[in-house]
Amino acid sequence: QVRLTEAGGGLVQPGDSLRLSCTASGRTFTSNTIGWFRVAAGGDREFVAAITRNGGNQNIADSLKGRFVISRDSAENTVYLQMNSLKPEDTAVYYCASSGSQIPSSRPSYYNSWGQGTRVTVSS
Repeated sequence: QVRLTEAGGGLVQPGDSLRLSCTASGRTFTSNTIGWFRVAAGGDREFVAAITRNGGNQNIADSLKGRFVISRDSAENTVYLQMNSLKPEDTAVYYCASSGSQIPSSRPSYYNSWGQGTRVTVSS
């Protein structure tokens, strides 16, 4: 099984940037796609972005394009989520997840390993 550890969350002001990381350990050879999802208080799980192993195929939620960027360092088994121009509505717990599929799907059911999440709060 792949173990995922998120880091980089915190409290920031509107307009600030933040970079989250997701580091995989364990059976990383089974992990072909890493996705990011978020859950706001009282909300449903929302797809944020996903990237395949070689970084050649990416998927970012339409509402976040232009502000969020996903990238990966395969040598370090780490995926990054760069979040720019943050808004209060970006406040959520952000989770990364791993899939054996080569499709950067937005569907949570494609992912079989999940991290514990990192909290992002955007507030003035």
